[in-house]
Amino acid sequence: MSSTSSPALAGLHDRAVLAERFGRDPELHLFELGDLDEPFWSRTAWYTVSADGPVALLYAVGEVPTLLGLARPQHADGLAGLLRAMRPVLPRRMLAHLTGGGVNALAPEYRVEQRTAMLRMALTDRAALAPHLGRGAGPVAALGAADLPDLLALFAAGYPGNWFDERMLTAGPYVGVRDDAGRLIATAGVHVSSSARRVAVIGNVTTHPDARGQGLAAACTARLCELLTEAGADHIGLNVRADHPTALALYRRLGFTTVTPYDEALLTAI
Repeated sequence: MSSTSSPALAGLHDRAVLAERFGRDPELHLFELGDLDEPFWSRTAWYTVSADGPVALLYAVGEVPTLLGLARPQHADGLAGLLRAMRPVLPRRMLAHLTGGGVNALAPEYRVEQRTAMLRMALTDRAALAPHLGRGAGPVAALGAADLPDLLALFAAGYPGNWFDERMLTAGPYVGVRDDAGRLIATAGVHVSSSARRVAVIGNVTTHPDARGQGLAAACTARLCELLTEAGADHIGLNVRADHPTALALYRRLGFTTVTPYDEALLTAI
């Protein structure tokens, strides 16, 4: 084998091995740890090219699969090598979440249709939540399956195009605030919540345009973090656009700090 040969791609199938690897840096790998549980696990495929290097995840749900590959800067070259080795198994179209130039590693064979600079953030100061608990126009209450129509209406008004699977309402906590007329005007929920891995990823934080500026998003997010903490989550995180100063300021007030920047890109094979 020549020195320029690509490393051999290997699939990973042992959840315990994956949990140990991701557990070394849980705030970076919140989604991966959560995806080791059902209903996600059976829809995942995991790849690496080394015993201790980066691991990439292919999540096959919906029309556009998701590729997830996050690594610290010192492992950026290893991630790029892994992504190049994965080209034979990658779908023709995918949504990629990649750190450290990962998108560029695929660029020769994939066209970037859309690219967004994102930040992974983690809750590192839980004391910062306290001032926001109990605030807002109404009480923050738990949501369930019966609230689905109201939740979808809120997303349509305040967060069109968001990613939401109705199973999230029962897989993890969702909370919301209603106005005096009973209309749902703010919410916060989870993308992934694993009691076994003690991790959670917050998502779909939304306030109706008519109700913004009242602290409702902060109240919902703070209460959600409180519930997740009570349920045993040691690591709580979220993803946010790097160019969204209002959201960034909100999460920083609530005690979140940046774990890593990454790119979210819609890629299509050339």
